[in-house]
Amino acid sequence: MNWKANLAVLWFGTFIMMSGMTMIIPFVPYYIQEMGVTDADSIAVWAGIIFAANFVTAFIFQPIWGRLADRYGRKIMLLRSGFGMVIVMALMGFAVTPWQLLLLRMLNGTISGYIPAAVSLLSANTPREKIGFTMGVLQSGQVAGTILGPLIGGILADLVGYRPIFYITSSLLFIATLTAALLVREKFDKQEALAKPNLSLVAGFAELTRSRQLTALFAATFMIQFGLMSSMPLIPVFIQIMHPTAASLAFLAGLVASATGLSNMIASPLLGRLSDKLGPERILRFSLIGACLAFVPQAFVHNVWQLLVFRFLMGVFIGGLIPSVNALIRKYTPDGMEGRAFSFNTSFLALGNVIGPTLGGLFAGWAGVRPIFIIAACLFAANAYWVYRSLFAHRSRDPS
Repeated sequence: MNWKANLAVLWFGTFIMMSGMTMIIPFVPYYIQEMGVTDADSIAVWAGIIFAANFVTAFIFQPIWGRLADRYGRKIMLLRSGFGMVIVMALMGFAVTPWQLLLLRMLNGTISGYIPAAVSLLSANTPREKIGFTMGVLQSGQVAGTILGPLIGGILADLVGYRPIFYITSSLLFIATLTAALLVREKFDKQEALAKPNLSLVAGFAELTRSRQLTALFAATFMIQFGLMSSMPLIPVFIQIMHPTAASLAFLAGLVASATGLSNMIASPLLGRLSDKLGPERILRFSLIGACLAFVPQAFVHNVWQLLVFRFLMGVFIGGLIPSVNALIRKYTPDGMEGRAFSFNTSFLALGNVIGPTLGGLFAGWAGVRPIFIIAACLFAANAYWVYRSLFAHRSRDPS
C-alpha cells in the first residue's frame, strides 16, 4: 500500500473541502441581501447564524459517523461525506430564502466528516514513524484551503455572481471525492471490525476517556480552538481601533489573517516531521508554550504591522498543534476505535469554533479587545501544563 499516494489524494481533497467551506465567507451577507433581506441588523444576525449552523450540527453528528467508520471502514465514510456535500453545496445555489440556506448549512454539517475520515484513514494506513509528518502535511492542505477559499470566493463573486460559485464548488468536490474513490487504498478488515463489541456512542466515549491521555487531548483540542477563535473574529475590529481613519481596513484584516495562515501552512509539515524524531508530546508542548508567548504581545501592539509580525509568529506555533494532537490520538487510541476517537476530537474542535467567538465577542463588548489576547495566552499556558501532567508525568501509562 502506497501511503504517499493516499496522502497526496487526501491532501487535495481536504484542500478542496476547506476551500469550499470558506469560499462563501466574503459574500454570504450579500447573498442574503439578494434574497430580499435589507435591514442591516437582520443581515448581520442571519450571516452569523448561517455560518455557525454548520459547526453546531457537525459537533452533534461527527461521533455517529466515526462509530460507523470503525465498523464499516473509513473510506466509505469519506465517500459518503464527499458525495453528500456535492449535493448539498449544489442545492445552496438554488436557495431563495435565508431559512433555506440555514437548513442546508445545518444539513452540510450533519453529513460532513470528510476530514476526520481522512485523518483516521491515514493514521491507520501510514507507518507509525511517519504519522507526524503525514498529519502535518494534511493540516497544511486544510490551512491552504482556509486561506485561499475566501480569496477565490471573493474573486468569483465579482466574475460570475453568487449562485454559480456553489455549482463550481460542488463540481470541485465531486472531482476530489471521485479521485479518492478511485485512488485511495485502505487496509481494513470489515469482518474483524464487525466481530468486535458494538459499543454505543456513550459507551464508546466512556471507553476512550478512560485514558487520561485521550481525555487531555480532547480537552486540548477544544481549548486550542477556543483560544484561537475567541480573538480571530475581533481582528478587524482591533485594526479599526488602532487605525480609525485607514481607507483599506478590509485589506489589512485579510493581510493579517493570511499571514497567520501562511506561517501555519509552512510550519505544519516541518513540525510534523520533527515530531517523528522528537515525539509529538514534545512538539505539542513546545507549540502550546510558543503560542502562549506569541499571544501576549498582541495585547500591547499599537499598529497593524506589529500585530502582523506576532500573528505570523503565532501561526508557526499553531502549525504544530493539531497535527501533534492527531498523532497522539492515534498513539493512545485502542485499535479499531480510531474513527470514533478522531470524530469525537472533531466535535470538540467544532465546539471551540462555536463557543470561542461567542464568548470572545461578549467579553470584548464588556472589557475591550486587548484583554482577549491575554486570556487566550492564559488558556494556552494552562493547556501546556495539562499536557505535561497528562503525557509526561504519567509515562508509565503509555501503552506503547
